[in-house]
Amino acid sequence: MKIRRIVLLLLGVTTLVGVKAQEEADTTALMDLAAEEALSIEDSLLYDLTDTQNQLDSMLSVWYNSHTQLMSATNDLVPDTLVLGDSIVSGISDDVYVQRLQALQSPIPMTYNNQVKKFIELYIVKRREQVERMLGLSRYYFPLFEEMLDANDMPLELKYLPIIESALNPRALSRVGASGLWQFMYYTGKRYGCEVTSYVDERRDPYKASLAAAKFLKDLYAIYGDWHLAIAAYNCGPGNVNRAIARSGGLRDFWKIYYHLPRETRGYVPAFIAAAYAMNYAGEHQIRATPSILPPVADTVMVVKPLNLAQVSNVLHLSLDVIRELNPQYKHDIIPAIEKGKSYALRLPVEMTFAFAQQEDSVYAYNREKYFPNNKIVPVSEATFGGAVPANSVHFIYKVKENDVPGTIAKRFGIRLADLTYWNGIRRNIIRPGQKLHIYVPKSKADKYDAMATRVK
Repeated sequence: MKIRRIVLLLLGVTTLVGVKAQEEADTTALMDLAAEEALSIEDSLLYDLTDTQNQLDSMLSVWYNSHTQLMSATNDLVPDTLVLGDSIVSGISDDVYVQRLQALQSPIPMTYNNQVKKFIELYIVKRREQVERMLGLSRYYFPLFEEMLDANDMPLELKYLPIIESALNPRALSRVGASGLWQFMYYTGKRYGCEVTSYVDERRDPYKASLAAAKFLKDLYAIYGDWHLAIAAYNCGPGNVNRAIARSGGLRDFWKIYYHLPRETRGYVPAFIAAAYAMNYAGEHQIRATPSILPPVADTVMVVKPLNLAQVSNVLHLSLDVIRELNPQYKHDIIPAIEKGKSYALRLPVEMTFAFAQQEDSVYAYNREKYFPNNKIVPVSEATFGGAVPANSVHFIYKVKENDVPGTIAKRFGIRLADLTYWNGIRRNIIRPGQKLHIYVPKSKADKYDAMATRVK
């Protein structure tokens, strides 16, 4: 009876916290338990690793290639002692891994076992280039995450969650609609203070989303009193974790309820621990950070009137791409400060905030009637939207092939994924074979795409 009361209490407490995964179909959680338990540990790991590799590929392959400055050929230097064909030969003993993880001294247990080892090797061997790029971006994002976590008295190591959630891509959008660095679903983001409108999505705002994530994780920890379970619940929702606890007879240990969890979540905690290892011990594996276009330090100015990021770029002579990367929450480059008394944050390299203050009137006035006729936000148009058709471009029609994904197509044509989705009204990164996509490339580069797509005359 005591166990039953505990289980009922756990099931009831899920109403306290809004969870992104509760909006997903519940079929994974209701899989036949007997079939799940028949899987060997290696079968489960293979599934988890494949899923993680696919996520890393889709989130990293395009976004980083177009938004980071590539390092020299050192990115391709992988010591022979680390890779032999497709097999992993790290030469590092389990004792070394254990010692290094323990040295992190975190309130979150950095458990080491075969599951964790597989994910460590995924990061430090098979996905070295992605780790290099994430290391470069972490120099900007990690201090920001730490600030929000510290303000809520949370373990700073939780900063590694966006590594596995979004690969540090603030525009990451999952197949079920989770958005941003911390991958919030719509209702969970709103519940934790993120504004989501046609023009603004604060789930993509590194500051607002990090604050929301810290509060959400704090609520989850209050339910379980265990960081591994709280992290698992962040991935699949308290409902799924509570069901796993109930099916295990009331056990409250991630590793003991492992096979009762959804398959994706089984790999989530091991991937988190492995991400912590990879980001702390990259140097020991000859992995070096790729420089990012993000500045070392940014600061905030408040915008009180409608403003287009292009106005800021033109007056301050600052790259529009840099401004966009610092302000990914503005979906269409528009800061919709229409409501009286309501202001919006604009982040700029710290040295540019003084320039903005000095030239603020000039920034607002620049091509005002073009961007905001009668000081109003006009409907979507090529004149106002950052995702607009670029000037001096050539229009192509591309026919989607089997296994194509939007990120790969964008990389192939050297365009931003955000532009591709905007031009074609793509939602949740879903496309189908045979679908025709509109693509616009610079006229100077158009000839090399004639073999890949049909040029529109």
